[in-house]
Amino acid sequence: MDALFDYTSVISDYAASIVAALVFLAAASVMYMIMAGLRVRGAVRRRAAIISGDELSASSGGPRSLRESSIKAAQRLIERATKHYATLDGKNMKVLRQRLVQAGIFDPRAVGFFFVTRAVLAVGLGLAAVVVVPMFATDDSWFWPVVGLAGLVGYLGPSLVLDRVVSTRRQEYRAGFPDFMDLLVVCADAGLGMSSALERVCRELAQAYPHLSANIHMTCLEIRAGRTLGEALEHFSERLGLEEVRSFATLIQQSDALGSSITDALRVYSEDMRHKRLSKAEEKAYALPSKLSVPLMVCVFPVLFVVILLPVFVRIKMGAY
Repeated sequence: MDALFDYTSVISDYAASIVAALVFLAAASVMYMIMAGLRVRGAVRRRAAIISGDELSASSGGPRSLRESSIKAAQRLIERATKHYATLDGKNMKVLRQRLVQAGIFDPRAVGFFFVTRAVLAVGLGLAAVVVVPMFATDDSWFWPVVGLAGLVGYLGPSLVLDRVVSTRRQEYRAGFPDFMDLLVVCADAGLGMSSALERVCRELAQAYPHLSANIHMTCLEIRAGRTLGEALEHFSERLGLEEVRSFATLIQQSDALGSSITDALRVYSEDMRHKRLSKAEEKAYALPSKLSVPLMVCVFPVLFVVILLPVFVRIKMGAY
């Protein structure tokens, strides 16, 4: 009798835990059945959508639906921005389109993507500064200047990156253009026409100067499409943005208009380009001593002074004692 009483007392002590465990198991079983049903239903809907060819219905309800909807929303935003800025034809917009082309970005949506990226970075960095600055700053007077600086960095960042890309491309174009001229002279001496020579040079420069080769290939495509050689070379010079290329395009146009030998004109211009490259190298070599004077004064001369004067200073101090 006492054992039965002890058993019932133990059961009464663990009754609450047993009830909670049973409730948890029941709720978990119900939720598992609901999730299994939803998963099966979603799988059936996706298969039916794939069979019917409806990609939007196939992606809805799946784990990738949020990401795909975000991508589509961003694409719609970029398209609206592109339509808005496509109607603008001011001086600044022309300069921006020219900079994008010189950077190798030929997508018609590039202008809208540029402005959307600039706005998102400005707002995003500003909000990030609002969250981060109070964690590290002890003085409230630095709050708004830092937030404004972050927004300004986000606003000017895409333009600075674009300028950097354009500068890098121009360095490649400037380094590869004399080789382009030399190969063009060789092809012209071999008897090839201008369009055939451009195609041959495009293939030869593909490994060393890929971006220059891509622009030459676009020029060849424009000539195939029916544009004249002068117009294609003029567009080529606009894409590269170099004064040497503009002079080259003008030279070819004048030679074609006057009926003179293009081969002789190319040979003379190639020699001129070779002399210009040599003069630029000599100019950099002559400017090197003046550029080295500042590092010498800042880094080398103080060390020499210390090495020379330190023993004297030590002897004076030791002699004083």
